[in-house]
Amino acid sequence: MYITICERLNYKKAVPADDSGAAQEYTIVESITDSSIVSSLKYLASYSPNLQQQIAQLLSQNRLTDYLLQKYPTVSDIPNDAALRGYVMDLKNQYLRKSQPLSKIVFDKKIHVVNNALGLHSFVSRVQGGKLKSKNEIRISTLFKNAPHEFLNMIVVHELAHLKEKEHNKAFYQLCRHMLPDYHQIEFDVRVYLTHLEEKGEVYMSQSAINKT
Repeated sequence: MYITICERLNYKKAVPADDSGAAQEYTIVESITDSSIVSSLKYLASYSPNLQQQIAQLLSQNRLTDYLLQKYPTVSDIPNDAALRGYVMDLKNQYLRKSQPLSKIVFDKKIHVVNNALGLHSFVSRVQGGKLKSKNEIRISTLFKNAPHEFLNMIVVHELAHLKEKEHNKAFYQLCRHMLPDYHQIEFDVRVYLTHLEEKGEVYMSQSAINKT
């Protein structure tokens, strides 16, 4: 079962017709009576109550792990800063070739979801030799070393878009969708993943743990 976010994006998703030829609506799962579960979904607060209830039900039935593993069965193969830089620069050269250069691209263990940040694009100004020099840096939470590649792709696209659009406005999200057409759906699933990490713990076994098995 996949959960789509069509209602949040204000467009209709084609659904199969029944025997009478009439289009069918997706069935919304039964409401959650435990309001504490829904209220704890802070990463999904901007989504509709229906979507929050669906995730809350998966949580309460211990099915959220299966939801994530079925949709995203493997983790990213970008384990270090060198691989991350190559990956980010490939995307930048493909979509934002004329944008400002990046002086640093690294994983950063100091970036943590509790600070409401998964990646950072910083514009750093320093005085060097009596001259003011500006540099752009992208830092990605180390959380994405052990997460699906699609999730890393989404956060990298997000930070790259800030090279051109500093604010989270319409132009910013249009640029994100240009680089990643499923941007909004994957962002939703990233937030579901963060919810799982906070409520249930890890989903994917780390490479170091795999090597020990």
